[in-house]
Amino acid sequence: MALLAFTAAEDRGQEQPTPGSSAGRQAEPAADAASDRPNPPQPRPVSGERLALLPQADTFTEIPDAPQDPDPGKIPEGTVAHPTRTVAAYATPGGDPVAAVPSTQPIGIAPARVQVDTWLPVLERRTDWVMVGLPSRPNNSVAWLYLRSGIALAATPYLVTVDRADYSLTLHQHGREIGRWRVGIGAATSVTPSGRTFVIAAIRDPAATYTPVLLALGAHSDTYTTYGGGPGAIGVHGWPDPAVFGVAGSDGCIRVPADALHTLTTSHGGSPIPAGTTVLIK
Repeated sequence: MALLAFTAAEDRGQEQPTPGSSAGRQAEPAADAASDRPNPPQPRPVSGERLALLPQADTFTEIPDAPQDPDPGKIPEGTVAHPTRTVAAYATPGGDPVAAVPSTQPIGIAPARVQVDTWLPVLERRTDWVMVGLPSRPNNSVAWLYLRSGIALAATPYLVTVDRADYSLTLHQHGREIGRWRVGIGAATSVTPSGRTFVIAAIRDPAATYTPVLLALGAHSDTYTTYGGGPGAIGVHGWPDPAVFGVAGSDGCIRVPADALHTLTTSHGGSPIPAGTTVLIK
Protein backbone atom coordinates (compact mmCIF):
# COMPACT_ATOMS: atom_id res chain seq x y z
CA MET A 1 0.00 0.00 0.00
CA ALA A 2 1.26 3.48 -0.80
CA LEU A 3 -1.71 5.80 -0.52
CA LEU A 4 -3.37 6.41 2.81
CA ALA A 5 -6.65 4.61 3.17
CA PHE A 6 -6.76 6.20 6.66
CA THR A 7 -7.71 2.84 8.09
CA ALA A 8 -6.23 3.54 11.51
CA ALA A 9 -9.62 2.90 12.98
CA GLU A 10 -8.66 2.34 16.59
CA ASP A 11 -7.64 5.37 18.56
CA ARG A 12 -5.15 3.42 20.64
CA GLY A 13 -1.67 4.83 20.08
CA GLN A 14 -2.94 7.63 17.86
CA GLU A 15 -1.06 10.90 18.16
CA GLN A 16 -3.00 14.13 17.90
CA PRO A 17 -2.07 17.64 18.98
CA THR A 18 -3.76 19.66 21.68
CA PRO A 19 -2.92 23.27 22.44
CA GLY A 20 0.10 23.52 24.69
CA SER A 21 0.90 19.78 24.72
CA SER A 22 1.70 17.39 21.87
CA ALA A 23 1.26 20.17 19.35
CA GLY A 24 4.51 21.47 20.78
CA ARG A 25 3.32 25.00 21.33
CA GLN A 26 1.24 27.18 23.60
CA ALA A 27 -1.89 28.08 21.68
CA GLU A 28 -3.03 31.61 22.33
CA PRO A 29 -5.91 33.82 21.24
CA ALA A 30 -5.22 35.62 18.00
CA ALA A 31 -4.08 39.20 18.46
CA ASP A 32 -3.66 42.14 16.16
CA ALA A 33 -0.52 42.30 14.04
CA ALA A 34 1.05 45.34 12.47
CA SER A 35 0.73 45.55 8.72
CA ASP A 36 1.69 48.10 6.10
CA ARG A 37 -1.38 47.16 4.04
CA PRO A 38 -4.76 48.87 4.41
CA ASN A 39 -6.95 47.19 6.99
CA PRO A 40 -8.96 44.42 5.25
CA PRO A 41 -12.74 44.64 5.54
CA GLN A 42 -14.81 42.87 8.16
CA PRO A 43 -16.15 39.42 7.21
CA ARG A 44 -19.57 39.09 5.67
CA PRO A 45 -22.03 37.74 8.23
CA VAL A 46 -22.66 34.00 7.91
CA SER A 47 -25.72 32.62 9.69
CA GLY A 48 -25.71 29.24 11.38
CA GLU A 49 -27.96 27.94 8.63
CA ARG A 50 -25.59 29.20 5.91
CA LEU A 51 -22.57 27.79 7.72
CA ALA A 52 -24.22 24.36 7.87
CA LEU A 53 -24.77 24.43 4.11
CA LEU A 54 -21.16 25.23 3.24
CA PRO A 55 -18.89 22.28 2.32
CA GLN A 56 -16.84 21.17 5.31
CA ALA A 57 -13.09 21.47 4.75
CA ASP A 58 -11.59 18.10 5.66
CA THR A 59 -9.59 15.41 3.91
CA PHE A 60 -12.71 13.67 2.59
CA THR A 61 -14.18 16.70 0.82
CA GLU A 62 -13.69 18.91 -2.21
CA ILE A 63 -14.00 22.70 -2.03
CA PRO A 64 -14.59 23.72 -5.65
CA ASP A 65 -14.70 27.46 -4.93
CA ALA A 66 -11.51 27.56 -2.84
CA PRO A 67 -8.71 29.67 -4.35
CA GLN A 68 -5.38 28.11 -5.20
CA ASP A 69 -2.20 28.77 -3.24
CA PRO A 70 -0.69 31.91 -4.85
CA ASP A 71 2.89 31.01 -3.88
CA PRO A 72 3.11 27.19 -3.48
CA GLY A 73 6.91 27.15 -3.28
CA LYS A 74 7.30 29.71 -0.49
CA ILE A 75 8.36 28.59 2.99
CA PRO A 76 5.87 29.90 5.59
CA GLU A 77 6.90 31.26 8.98
CA GLY A 78 5.63 28.32 11.03
CA THR A 79 2.44 29.79 12.48
CA VAL A 80 -0.49 27.39 12.67
CA ALA A 81 -4.18 28.06 13.25
CA HIS A 82 -6.78 26.09 15.17
CA PRO A 83 -10.48 26.94 14.94
CA THR A 84 -11.98 26.57 18.41
CA ARG A 85 -15.37 26.02 16.77
CA THR A 86 -16.63 25.59 13.22
CA VAL A 87 -15.87 28.81 11.33
CA ALA A 88 -16.44 30.16 7.86
CA ALA A 89 -13.53 30.23 5.41
CA TYR A 90 -13.51 32.91 2.72
CA ALA A 91 -12.15 33.24 -0.81
CA THR A 92 -10.65 36.63 0.08
CA PRO A 93 -10.61 38.82 3.21
CA GLY A 94 -14.13 40.17 3.36
CA GLY A 95 -15.15 38.08 0.34
CA ASP A 96 -17.57 35.22 -0.14
CA PRO A 97 -17.53 32.21 2.19
CA VAL A 98 -16.44 29.03 0.40
CA ALA A 99 -16.23 26.44 3.19
CA ALA A 100 -16.77 25.67 6.85
CA VAL A 101 -13.66 24.69 8.80
CA PRO A 102 -14.40 22.47 11.81
CA SER A 103 -12.42 22.40 15.05
CA THR A 104 -11.84 18.66 14.55
CA GLN A 105 -11.73 16.54 11.43
CA PRO A 106 -12.19 12.85 10.62
CA ILE A 107 -9.42 10.36 10.03
CA GLY A 108 -10.18 6.72 9.30
CA ILE A 109 -12.96 4.77 7.66
CA ALA A 110 -16.45 4.22 9.07
CA PRO A 111 -17.56 2.65 11.32
CA ALA A 112 -14.27 3.22 13.14
CA ARG A 113 -13.54 6.78 12.10
CA VAL A 114 -11.90 9.04 14.70
CA GLN A 115 -11.57 12.80 15.07
CA VAL A 116 -8.34 14.80 15.39
CA ASP A 117 -7.88 18.47 16.18
CA THR A 118 -7.69 20.74 13.15
CA TRP A 119 -4.39 22.60 12.83
CA LEU A 120 -3.75 24.45 9.56
CA PRO A 121 -0.58 26.19 8.35
CA VAL A 122 -0.78 29.98 8.12
CA LEU A 123 0.58 30.98 4.72
CA GLU A 124 -0.09 34.73 4.89
CA ARG A 125 -1.47 37.22 7.39
CA ARG A 126 -3.26 40.53 6.93
CA THR A 127 -4.10 42.06 10.31
CA ASP A 128 -7.18 40.10 11.49
CA TRP A 129 -7.13 37.65 8.57
CA VAL A 130 -4.95 34.62 7.87
CA MET A 131 -4.69 32.59 4.70
CA VAL A 132 -4.42 28.88 5.55
CA GLY A 133 -3.84 25.68 3.64
CA LEU A 134 -6.86 23.38 3.46
CA PRO A 135 -6.86 19.56 3.77
CA SER A 136 -9.46 19.22 1.00
CA ARG A 137 -9.34 18.64 -2.71
CA PRO A 138 -8.24 20.14 -5.03
CA ASN A 139 -4.59 20.14 -4.00
CA ASN A 140 -3.09 23.49 -2.99
CA SER A 141 -6.48 24.85 -1.92
CA VAL A 142 -6.38 27.79 0.49
CA ALA A 143 -8.89 30.04 2.22
CA TRP A 144 -8.98 33.02 4.55
CA LEU A 145 -10.03 32.83 8.20
CA TYR A 146 -11.10 35.81 10.30
CA LEU A 147 -9.08 35.62 13.50
CA ARG A 148 -11.78 37.15 15.69
CA SER A 149 -14.22 34.40 14.73
CA GLY A 150 -12.61 31.94 17.15
CA ILE A 151 -9.11 31.10 15.93
CA ALA A 152 -6.16 30.19 18.18
CA LEU A 153 -2.67 30.74 16.81
CA ALA A 154 0.41 28.75 17.74
CA ALA A 155 3.78 27.83 16.21
CA THR A 156 5.68 24.78 15.04
CA PRO A 157 9.49 24.89 14.81
CA TYR A 158 9.57 22.25 12.05
CA LEU A 159 9.52 22.23 8.26
CA VAL A 160 9.65 19.17 6.01
CA THR A 161 10.88 19.55 2.43
CA VAL A 162 10.67 16.84 -0.22
CA ASP A 163 12.78 17.18 -3.37
CA ARG A 164 11.30 14.77 -5.89
CA ALA A 165 14.09 15.25 -8.43
CA ASP A 166 16.67 14.40 -5.77
CA TYR A 167 14.56 11.69 -4.04
CA SER A 168 15.24 13.36 -0.71
CA LEU A 169 13.33 14.39 2.39
CA THR A 170 14.79 16.95 4.78
CA LEU A 171 13.59 17.85 8.27
CA HIS A 172 14.36 21.35 9.54
CA GLN A 173 13.95 22.66 13.08
CA HIS A 174 14.09 26.42 13.66
CA GLY A 175 15.56 26.73 10.16
CA ARG A 176 18.34 24.25 10.83
CA GLU A 177 18.61 20.93 9.00
CA ILE A 178 18.41 18.07 11.50
CA GLY A 179 18.00 15.16 9.10
CA ARG A 180 18.14 14.32 5.41
CA TRP A 181 17.26 10.97 3.82
CA ARG A 182 16.89 9.31 0.45
CA VAL A 183 13.21 8.41 -0.12
CA GLY A 184 10.80 6.86 -2.58
CA ILE A 185 8.11 8.90 -4.34
CA GLY A 186 5.11 8.38 -6.61
CA ALA A 187 5.44 6.59 -9.91
CA ALA A 188 4.97 8.36 -13.24
CA THR A 189 1.36 7.17 -13.30
CA SER A 190 0.67 8.26 -9.72
CA VAL A 191 2.86 11.30 -9.16
CA THR A 192 3.43 12.69 -5.67
CA PRO A 193 1.72 16.11 -5.89
CA SER A 194 3.81 19.26 -5.48
CA GLY A 195 3.24 22.39 -3.44
CA ARG A 196 2.69 23.28 0.20
CA THR A 197 0.79 20.74 2.24
CA PHE A 198 0.92 19.85 5.93
CA VAL A 199 0.77 17.15 8.57
CA ILE A 200 -2.78 16.31 9.68
CA ALA A 201 -1.90 13.66 12.26
CA ALA A 202 0.42 10.78 13.06
CA ILE A 203 -1.42 7.47 12.87
CA ARG A 204 -0.48 4.10 14.31
CA ASP A 205 -2.39 1.36 12.51
CA PRO A 206 -1.76 -2.31 13.39
CA ALA A 207 -3.19 -3.28 10.00
CA ALA A 208 -0.50 -1.31 8.16
CA THR A 209 2.18 -3.99 8.23
CA TYR A 210 4.46 -1.95 5.95
CA THR A 211 4.97 0.80 8.56
CA PRO A 212 4.56 1.17 12.34
CA VAL A 213 3.33 4.76 12.01
CA LEU A 214 2.49 7.15 9.20
CA LEU A 215 2.10 10.89 8.87
CA ALA A 216 -1.18 11.74 7.15
CA LEU A 217 -0.85 14.79 4.91
CA GLY A 218 -3.35 17.27 3.56
CA ALA A 219 -2.51 16.50 -0.11
CA HIS A 220 -4.30 14.00 -2.35
CA SER A 221 -3.44 11.81 -5.30
CA ASP A 222 -4.37 13.27 -8.67
CA THR A 223 -4.64 9.68 -9.96
CA TYR A 224 -6.87 8.07 -7.34
CA THR A 225 -10.06 9.71 -6.11
CA THR A 226 -10.29 6.99 -3.46
CA TYR A 227 -7.88 4.35 -2.20
CA GLY A 228 -8.62 1.38 0.04
CA GLY A 229 -11.90 2.98 1.01
CA GLY A 230 -10.23 6.24 2.01
CA PRO A 231 -10.04 9.66 0.32
CA GLY A 232 -6.90 9.01 -1.74
CA ALA A 233 -4.77 11.24 0.50
CA ILE A 234 -1.01 10.82 0.56
CA GLY A 235 1.31 10.43 3.51
CA VAL A 236 4.83 9.82 4.72
CA HIS A 237 5.49 6.27 5.90
CA GLY A 238 8.09 3.55 6.18
CA TRP A 239 8.71 0.63 3.83
CA PRO A 240 10.34 -2.72 4.60
CA ASP A 241 12.32 -3.03 1.35
CA PRO A 242 15.14 -0.46 1.05
CA ALA A 243 15.21 -0.96 -2.72
CA VAL A 244 12.33 1.56 -3.01
CA PHE A 245 14.42 4.49 -1.81
CA GLY A 246 15.59 6.61 -4.73
CA VAL A 247 12.83 5.16 -6.90
CA ALA A 248 9.59 6.66 -8.28
CA GLY A 249 7.40 3.66 -7.61
CA SER A 250 4.69 4.37 -5.03
CA ASP A 251 1.03 5.20 -5.54
CA GLY A 252 1.80 8.76 -4.47
CA CYS A 253 3.03 8.47 -0.89
CA ILE A 254 6.54 9.28 0.29
CA ARG A 255 8.36 6.16 1.49
CA VAL A 256 11.09 6.81 4.04
CA PRO A 257 13.72 4.64 5.76
CA ALA A 258 13.26 3.55 9.37
CA ASP A 259 15.60 6.15 10.85
CA ALA A 260 13.78 8.95 9.04
CA LEU A 261 10.43 7.72 10.29
CA HIS A 262 11.81 7.45 13.82
CA THR A 263 13.10 11.03 13.71
CA LEU A 264 9.86 12.41 12.26
CA THR A 265 7.77 10.70 14.90
CA THR A 266 9.93 11.16 18.00
CA SER A 267 11.99 14.33 17.47
CA HIS A 268 9.53 16.57 19.31
CA GLY A 269 10.21 15.50 22.88
CA GLY A 270 9.47 11.89 22.00
CA SER A 271 6.35 12.83 20.00
CA PRO A 272 5.74 13.31 16.27
CA ILE A 273 6.29 16.68 14.65
CA PRO A 274 3.17 18.77 15.33
CA ALA A 275 0.00 18.79 13.27
CA GLY A 276 -0.06 21.80 10.96
CA THR A 277 3.66 21.52 10.20
CA THR A 278 4.28 22.47 6.57
CA VAL A 279 5.48 19.82 4.13
CA LEU A 280 6.88 21.53 1.01
CA ILE A 281 7.05 19.18 -1.98
CA LYS A 282 9.17 20.40 -4.90
